[in-house]
Amino acid sequence: MTIDLSASFKAYDVRGLVDETITEESVRAVGAAFVDVLGLAGQTVLVGGDMRASSGDFAAAFTSGATSRGANVTQLGLISTDMLYFASGIMDAPGVVFTASHNPAEYNGMKMSKAGAVPLSSETGLEDIRDAAQAYLEAEEIPAAGEPGTVETVNILGQYSEYLRSLVDLSQIRPLKVVVDAANGMAGLTTSAVLGDDLLAALPLDITPLFFELDGTFPNHPANPLESENLRDLQAAVTEHGADIGLAFDGDADRCFVIDERGEPVSPSAVTALVARREIARAQAEGEDTPVVIHNLITSQAVPELVKAAGGRAVETRVGHSYIKAVMAQEQAIFGGEHSAHYYFREFFNADTGMLAAMHVLASLGGQDRPLSEFAAEFNPYSASGEINSEVEDKAAAAQRVESTFADRDVEISHMDGLTVRAADGTWWFNLRPSNTEPFLRFNGEAHSQEQMESVRDEVLGLVRQS
Repeated sequence: MTIDLSASFKAYDVRGLVDETITEESVRAVGAAFVDVLGLAGQTVLVGGDMRASSGDFAAAFTSGATSRGANVTQLGLISTDMLYFASGIMDAPGVVFTASHNPAEYNGMKMSKAGAVPLSSETGLEDIRDAAQAYLEAEEIPAAGEPGTVETVNILGQYSEYLRSLVDLSQIRPLKVVVDAANGMAGLTTSAVLGDDLLAALPLDITPLFFELDGTFPNHPANPLESENLRDLQAAVTEHGADIGLAFDGDADRCFVIDERGEPVSPSAVTALVARREIARAQAEGEDTPVVIHNLITSQAVPELVKAAGGRAVETRVGHSYIKAVMAQEQAIFGGEHSAHYYFREFFNADTGMLAAMHVLASLGGQDRPLSEFAAEFNPYSASGEINSEVEDKAAAAQRVESTFADRDVEISHMDGLTVRAADGTWWFNLRPSNTEPFLRFNGEAHSQEQMESVRDEVLGLVRQS
């Protein structure tokens, strides 16, 4: 039976069950379609993969499809997602990394980019690639190009590490004790290279590694630090070792979560505000009058407030990396942050990188004497609900019940990404977004007090969950 690619092609990446919705045959067809749709015959295409058991075979299948249609493949081997973005930016070449990010071991997928780390989404070519690959699968043949492509292998880990160190100088900070949970994902490779002394000179960092062994079966815990239970090992290790900070990466190491010295999570919104202030100061020192910072609509209201106070201009966007990257380029923004712990940098080709964000946090913490809990508190003044999922059959009807209830109050209503309702006096807001892939409505809310946040949260969830 021919694979139906619509089961694995999402809004801005490809993700599916290995040997069910994503197979070597389908990946080979996607490699050929990637070259055809983007017009890459005779040009370089970058191919790499994470530590999942199927990534190597899938990278080989994609290479086969791409070279059969005339592209010259540069194989990057074992890479994190942000290493692909780095290579795509430095080499000005399109590419793919095989990863399913934080998904369980039975999944794999593809994150693709155009040359210069420009994202591919359903609106910018991903659907065309899907359709062209589907046609190859149904024809059961990929015609060979007049001149097949070549294959070479390049190791970019050293160049990637040097580049990140050139962006944030950690050599002069106070000594820090750092626990890093790689969750058996790609951060086990990149942390040792960037923050350790495997490839470069030692930094004033005493690193305690957790689960650095690359293992796509994730034997210790899932590589999804967005779920609180997956942070418990790191939290315990931070307090046990008396560490100054803990860092948790997802499977493909493009997201980073931060734990303070008490073992408590630091909000990604607080990290966004902290890094934004550093990047604004750097850009102003280089002559930019009003540097732009991007944030999505579920980050804390503290982010645009702190950006403005620092002399920057905040621009709100919808959730999702392809949207953020597009606005980053459009606005020539210096930095962008999402509450899901994706952080984007102009100096990193507008792409997201968890490691560079971690380095900014380490530089900030190590550049002053206060503990992280005290230092981070100024970036997190409000009470947030966190993301709460409600399983409902009719998501549109549930959202409409909420909107109808709040419409007569003194509020501002937006539909940029789901439903956002903000109190006119600025004291609270909430957002309801439907999941694209699951029967969930996702609630995020924030208020100036815990009591007020809980009141809004409970009313909205009560309306959503009406039977």
